[in-house]
Amino acid sequence: MKPNSLRQSPLPLRIVDRYLLREVVAGCGAAAAVLLLVMVGGLATEMLNNVARGRIPAELLLTLIGLHAVGTLPLLVPLAVLLGVLLGYGRLWRDSEMAVLQASGLDARGLLRPLLWCVLPAALLLALVALWLAPAADRKAQDLVTRASRSLIVAGLEPGRFVELPGREGVIHVGEMSADGTRFKRMFIEIERADAQAGKRRIDVITAASGFLYHDADGVGRYLALEDGFRVEGKLGEDDYRLMRFQRNDMKLPDVVSDKSETARKRAVRSTSLWRASADDPFARAELHWRLAAPLSVCVLGLLAWPLARSSPREPRYARLLLALLAWLVYYNLL
Repeated sequence: MKPNSLRQSPLPLRIVDRYLLREVVAGCGAAAAVLLLVMVGGLATEMLNNVARGRIPAELLLTLIGLHAVGTLPLLVPLAVLLGVLLGYGRLWRDSEMAVLQASGLDARGLLRPLLWCVLPAALLLALVALWLAPAADRKAQDLVTRASRSLIVAGLEPGRFVELPGREGVIHVGEMSADGTRFKRMFIEIERADAQAGKRRIDVITAASGFLYHDADGVGRYLALEDGFRVEGKLGEDDYRLMRFQRNDMKLPDVVSDKSETARKRAVRSTSLWRASADDPFARAELHWRLAAPLSVCVLGLLAWPLARSSPREPRYARLLLALLAWLVYYNLL
């Protein structure tokens, strides 16, 4: 490496700057990919559990995973920057490249400049995510779940097609359905479930000429109102069946996933609305401060990783990783 490449240059990036920047960006990218994979895996497990229980439609699975993954970026990116700088600069210290660069005249400011070229753009992008994109994703996810609870179409039912009930407990079939998915005709339902007392399985077969979907007073519980139909129930393997005719029979559907807590509601509020309400509402002020803390955390943790990355050539590769994770936990608990 030529000594001239280490001197101050009017160009934004020198050769040594690009080399150091490449090390930091590669480390941050690898850390972000691993963390995102772990985060998406946890979200997928939770969403699949809700799909199996009939709380969200299977058609929305990938969409909801993507929307919720956006909301994890303000927490994930600062940690990725911390680990990326630690791994990138740490390798240079272990391979004695830092000692060579410093002996060639590269001072602390020269080491800091490529780090800032990585940290500052990441902070600006994360500010965009935390202040605009993540709240918009939360609003979209809540809107999709609300629509899923209002329409049988969004919940996965289609006219003329048999659909398996959650938990593989039976099937449901609808002959006709209104355009908004709230009214239907010619419904067939077959349900099988275990009878703990008799040790056998019970079967219920329900037919209805028409019906509609409605909600209870709080808007959370969902019910199917079946009109003018028959119900046959009994135990499999026996001839003791009961036949009932009804004018109306209401069936409760599984509740959808809908977080109505104050924290969840604040997460979906626009940042401009939080700014206007922050003077009088402490919850709005806390949420706004949390969003602003995300891009600042990238700068703080990126600079914190700089001295943590300094290590001796004989030191193990991941010796400072535990210390960095402890620093991250302490930092976020103090926010």
